[in-house]
Amino acid sequence: MNEEPATPAAPLDVEIRGLILDPVSNTPIVILKKPDENLFLPIWIGVFEANAIALQLEGVSTPRPMTHDLLRAVIATLGARVEGVTVHSLVESTFHARILVRAQDGRLCEIDARPSDAIALALRCQAPIRVAAAVFREAHALDFRDGEDQEARLRDWLESLTPEQLGKYKM
Repeated sequence: MNEEPATPAAPLDVEIRGLILDPVSNTPIVILKKPDENLFLPIWIGVFEANAIALQLEGVSTPRPMTHDLLRAVIATLGARVEGVTVHSLVESTFHARILVRAQDGRLCEIDARPSDAIALALRCQAPIRVAAAVFREAHALDFRDGEDQEARLRDWLESLTPEQLGKYKM
């Protein structure tokens, strides 16, 4: 955990465009999108994290708290709040994220996390999800600015990937 982060460039707000299954490996992929552009960032995630994200997106409540619900409750009980999450880097084909938590005394703390866990927590805390501009460049985000059907183009792109390309990004 680091305190008082130094931010070289403001990360970009994104929205969750959807959850899909990789057609070759059946691995879940969360699709992040820049709201005002047709620029998409696919992030391969684990099955349990995909389930946690899907439940929240669909407004499904569980009879007992799930891990991300527990974390939200612990943060709130300590008088802190999640101010946002940021997918800040892509290192050796692995995405890295941070959860920004404002402590009760006002300190801003950064907590290292997997993007999938950070996204699941952000959804529960109604906190913004952001991606560093460099991550969009380094991950070769999909740019569908020509007005073509986005979903069909995304599906075609996923189906065109070879097993080697699918292994490019790790969970």
